[in-house]
Amino acid sequence: MGEKFWTYAMEEMSYPDVQEILKTTDIVLIPIGSQEKHGPHIPLACDSWATIETTKRGAYKAEVPYTPLIPVGYSPHHMGKMGQGIGGLTFTGETLRRIVYEIGKSLVFHGFNKLIFTSQHASNTKVVDEALRRLRYETGAFVAWYMTPTERRTQVINHLLEEKVGWHSGEMETSQCLAYKAEACHMDRANAHKAHAPAILGEAFAKTDGVPTVIFQGTENIFIPMEHHEYVEDATIGDPHLASAEKGEKIYEAASDNLRDFIYEVRKMKVEIKTREYDFRAF
Repeated sequence: MGEKFWTYAMEEMSYPDVQEILKTTDIVLIPIGSQEKHGPHIPLACDSWATIETTKRGAYKAEVPYTPLIPVGYSPHHMGKMGQGIGGLTFTGETLRRIVYEIGKSLVFHGFNKLIFTSQHASNTKVVDEALRRLRYETGAFVAWYMTPTERRTQVINHLLEEKVGWHSGEMETSQCLAYKAEACHMDRANAHKAHAPAILGEAFAKTDGVPTVIFQGTENIFIPMEHHEYVEDATIGDPHLASAEKGEKIYEAASDNLRDFIYEVRKMKVEIKTREYDFRAF
């Protein structure tokens, strides 16, 4: 641990601050969110808020910098029907890969050796593997994608939840939004829902959550590219009435503790940078 800085947000630093923090750490966090349809009771920015709040707290606890949030991710299945006015935004996978790769190249160019991308939007993970591998193969940097607790990966916060999975707009995400900005939430609109298989599939299929698979003959070995509105009403899976701002605060604390502990382990790692060149940064 080195000298504490007045901020760990890189956007608030001047360049001498970046130079100074590089003397104490070679780790940087890169938060990537989404803007997509959630339940009618919480904002489109839910995943972005959860990502940046967990990232910020983890960064301050571990004393490492974090970049500005990328507020759009890979969300084609959350766009709804044309002309509905849902308000979601999506990058193609190709665009998101370029963003991940080029931000990574920029940070290695400046002297960072260990890049931790953070996101609560699970679908971002579907398309970024190639970009993360290319960064590692080209530069030698340590590269990781850290998912904040969400969907079936809620083990570090399960003691705080009645719903033991963190699905869409239910107990976990509603609590996070209430803790982040309660005035943007509309709990009078909240409704509990369960997922179901898209109607087109017929009675032989079932679905219980938001993973991109369906249950057939007791197994989930079938991947189908589905639209979110085809398998859940109002973009809600779970019961938002179980949520509270107090619970959201505890979730952020437990999640950022987990991120902090991961950063501590990454700090121990030795990496050898092959090159920091970024000659093709303009075209």
